[in-house]
Amino acid sequence: MLRSMYSGISGMNNFQTKLDVIGNNIANVNTFGFKKGRTTFKDMVSQQMAGATGPQAGQGGTNPIQVGLGSQIGSIDTIMTQGSLQNTNRELDLGISGDGFFTVTDGDADYYTRAGNFYLDEDGSIVNSEGMYLVGAGGASPITVPATSQSFSIGQDGTVNIINENGDLVAGDQVGLAIFDNPEGLSKIGGNLYQETANSGPAVLGAPAAGGAGSLVAGTLEMSNVDLSEEFTEMIVSQRGFQANTRIITTSDEILQELVNLKR
Repeated sequence: MLRSMYSGISGMNNFQTKLDVIGNNIANVNTFGFKKGRTTFKDMVSQQMAGATGPQAGQGGTNPIQVGLGSQIGSIDTIMTQGSLQNTNRELDLGISGDGFFTVTDGDADYYTRAGNFYLDEDGSIVNSEGMYLVGAGGASPITVPATSQSFSIGQDGTVNIINENGDLVAGDQVGLAIFDNPEGLSKIGGNLYQETANSGPAVLGAPAAGGAGSLVAGTLEMSNVDLSEEFTEMIVSQRGFQANTRIITTSDEILQELVNLKR
């Protein structure tokens, strides 16, 4: 069988994967804190037809002769660029301006997120939409707002400022941010959550606006960093690449048919 046919199949599979990534990006264009994916390709090993030779007396060197055998997925990257902050004027909506992740816990394990839409439960604890507790700068959880307080606000350094029942301003717990040596090495587990991996490095939990972490912007939410114009352009490129690889297969098939028809 012709090598070009299998090269075309590999190209079709790769562009299908790229379209899957693009589709997921577009589906999450309005997901708070979502970070888009990017697909890269690399060529497969090439078949050696003839090796390279060095210059000899009276004769120059020759380059290797190789035939490529198609392409494969090189990587599917998570692009951790900053998304735009949307104003909501809600005190428990927190956006991160800069690096870092909120840390939430289910009591057994810690998870990380850029989605800052938090809520108060019956006990006054700050939780995410799945009921996981928000972790403070010192690693303590939950962060609580007393039921007797008149109001509260969260500063850029993560401090929960509470107006108590007497009308006095009291500094409460401090929201923490986790930073990683390689945030693109985190693993997506769904629900706007990430998990630490061997290549992300350990989480360093600290206060916002300190130690390389970004600052908190209360009353805002970070939007997805998906650019629709870019995604639609990549979709067109992927579609044409897929079509071109189908032409390789149909052309190879026509050549095989001519070979079969040599004997009638």
